[in-house]
Amino acid sequence: MSSPIRSVEVVSTGTVAIRPEHVASSHAPLLWWLLTSRRWTAPRPINVYVVEHEQGLVLFDTGQDRASVTDPHYFPKGIVGWLYGRLAKFQIGTEDTLPAALARSGHDIGDVRYAILSHLHQDHIGGLAELRHAEIVVNDDEWRSLQRPDAALNGLMRGHIELPGLAWRRVSFTDGAGERVGEFPTSIDLFGDGSLILLSTPGHTPGSMSLLVRREGATPLLMVGDLTYDVALMPEERVPGVGDHAKLQATTRAVNALRTIYPDLVILPAHDPSAADRLHRAEARN
Repeated sequence: MSSPIRSVEVVSTGTVAIRPEHVASSHAPLLWWLLTSRRWTAPRPINVYVVEHEQGLVLFDTGQDRASVTDPHYFPKGIVGWLYGRLAKFQIGTEDTLPAALARSGHDIGDVRYAILSHLHQDHIGGLAELRHAEIVVNDDEWRSLQRPDAALNGLMRGHIELPGLAWRRVSFTDGAGERVGEFPTSIDLFGDGSLILLSTPGHTPGSMSLLVRREGATPLLMVGDLTYDVALMPEERVPGVGDHAKLQATTRAVNALRTIYPDLVILPAHDPSAADRLHRAEARN
């Protein structure tokens, strides 16, 4: 039987430079390294993964909004806004919007039917305003984090997320309700055909989730958002400096253990500079 997935691609909505302590935890408190770090990484991609499924075009994340570099009112004011500036530096050109990035890959933004959000930080929700015709999939745990009074301090800007006209689908990972996948006690089969499987992967944020892409005879793919910024760090369980360290390590162990089921698994983070090449090589083998 032919796979319901026709292709998997990656596009980028610009680049972001972050602190080295962001990529790999120094074990210092976040606020300490955020205030004291003087170094930036080289620019890293802001990846959006594009799955052409028989039920429609599916995005994993939606990238960064160009307004974040053109609109002086995009970010919060005061100390919170200043901290945002300490955390990341973006470069987003006129051709780096989500519609333009998709068009370069031969897709129209209007063809997107589903957008899965790994989490709700700014560089993953930037295309929401262009997706009022699509279904937006988010972990219910992440949505509840958005309602907290300290949401903006934790990187969640409600004004750029709770946009009028969006069709939200909030999913919940109830143990035993879906297929067990390795050390993940439950999962959500997005279309019921076994091809696109959502996994709860908390740590970077409470409601972070990942997408396992399975096709008969093809290399399995796992899109992990910001669980890591460099897959080379994962075997040693070296985790990012943003998030809950213990949960990041536990989730990283569970992802590493998936290789006992899928030895050739290709892990695709949102900001790993090597991700696009690894995806292209995997697709070329299929």
